[in-house]
Amino acid sequence: MAWLDSLTWFSIISFLVALIFWYKSRSNSSKLRPPGPPGWPLVGNIFDVGRMPHENFHKLRSKYGPVVWLKLGTLNTVVIQSAAAAAELFKKHDAAFSDRRVPDSLTACGYHTGSLSQSRYGEYWRVLRRLCSSELMIQKRINASAPLRQKCIEGMIQCIKEDVSGSLVGGGSGEVQLDKYLFLMSFSLVGSFMLSRDIMDLRSEAGNEFFDVMNKFMEWNGKPNLSDTFGFLKWVDPQGIRRNTEKYLGQLLNLSSGFVKERIQERQLGRKQESRDFLDALLEYQGDAKRTFDKLSEKNVTIMILEMFFGGTETTSSTIEWGMSELLRNPDTMKKLQDEVDRIVGRGRKLEESDLNNMPYLQATVKEILRLHPVFPMLLPRNSMQDTEFMGYVVPKNTQIFVNAWAIHRDPASWSDPLSFKPERFLGSDIDYKGQNFELLPFGSGRRTCIGLALGHRMVSLTLASLVQGFDWKVISPQTLDMGEKVGLTMRKMVPLKVIPTPRL
Repeated sequence: MAWLDSLTWFSIISFLVALIFWYKSRSNSSKLRPPGPPGWPLVGNIFDVGRMPHENFHKLRSKYGPVVWLKLGTLNTVVIQSAAAAAELFKKHDAAFSDRRVPDSLTACGYHTGSLSQSRYGEYWRVLRRLCSSELMIQKRINASAPLRQKCIEGMIQCIKEDVSGSLVGGGSGEVQLDKYLFLMSFSLVGSFMLSRDIMDLRSEAGNEFFDVMNKFMEWNGKPNLSDTFGFLKWVDPQGIRRNTEKYLGQLLNLSSGFVKERIQERQLGRKQESRDFLDALLEYQGDAKRTFDKLSEKNVTIMILEMFFGGTETTSSTIEWGMSELLRNPDTMKKLQDEVDRIVGRGRKLEESDLNNMPYLQATVKEILRLHPVFPMLLPRNSMQDTEFMGYVVPKNTQIFVNAWAIHRDPASWSDPLSFKPERFLGSDIDYKGQNFELLPFGSGRRTCIGLALGHRMVSLTLASLVQGFDWKVISPQTLDMGEKVGLTMRKMVPLKVIPTPRL
């Protein structure tokens, strides 16, 4: 049996050699990866995430630098936390990091398969991006839709006036909760912009129902999900997050589907819109012989319409609510902004969108709101498509990439007195929010820049200026100015803003 003994020894030696090579390669690979805190067995760095991941990741920078490596369960993760590191990513490695890491909750109802923001990087994403760029967010269409914005904002202001008046007549304080007005106004505006029609009265029961369902959808998407950090748990969905997301997402998709089916029926009957809108563009899309699909399915059109509602309502309304909160905490800034509006517009007429270009302090204020309160504090997570050398480190394929915009916007290396609300820092400054100044990235940069950047900025600027022109504002309780954050799919105020508006026009 000597041959068996020799074979056994050969196997043992081969195993030991392979083990040594594996250990060395693992050690070398670890040395090439970015620095980060040591993790626990199996769970890795999950306990470093906490309830406020953007804040907790920011704290790691002082010890580990602007590029931090984390192991979240089975998921490799890199966090980018400086303007220089963000510039390196977006300028040199944007293509390698253009894929998307999709949360398990957003695979409910197949949402990720039709979404622009959540779809994987590839042919389908490029088609949608090109359609949005050429049909929805062109400057000519945005300019032409100015009367729609004016109408929706004036309708919101009238609702606020009526509700305050009704409250005072009934012996109340005249206090209103601002977020619902902002949300429904934004929803109506985006719907009018995409569908060329008034879709919702701010007082309608459907509007309130949509607001409530959206809140529940956001709440479930904000819960830390074990299925995202341990992929093998996805089939179990142990916390029921995907199941509950599917419930509320299904209701929202039904609303969007109604708009799509109605338009399809109108087209079949030969009825056409006065002007071609975004829904028409989606339904009319025809690919070419080189593509794997020649048109968008009705389901994907429905998902795209809903995504435009998501992007235009939640982000806009949250940003304005944060802005009003900061103005109420900083009455001198509020006074300066009202003075600028009165100087340019006066009190004899309503502010118009064309006035915004003459209001540098308003534009500086909006930039400062976006700096301190980015709606997506870590943008949307990207995914590396290949092993990539990044700033002297190796980022392996299928690594989740977070760009911590919240931390970058508070970096003392880029901003003086970074925690203070000071719009003056932008007066005379060339720093903009369009993705070329990497110290200010509320909308991201590169291929995955937010497609609604230009429209969103106009909506925020016009609404904020109109609210400041139309009312004087105060709060009953300091608690409503609590600036605590509630992080979900977006970053909202923990305590909704309740205010007492007094008409000034």
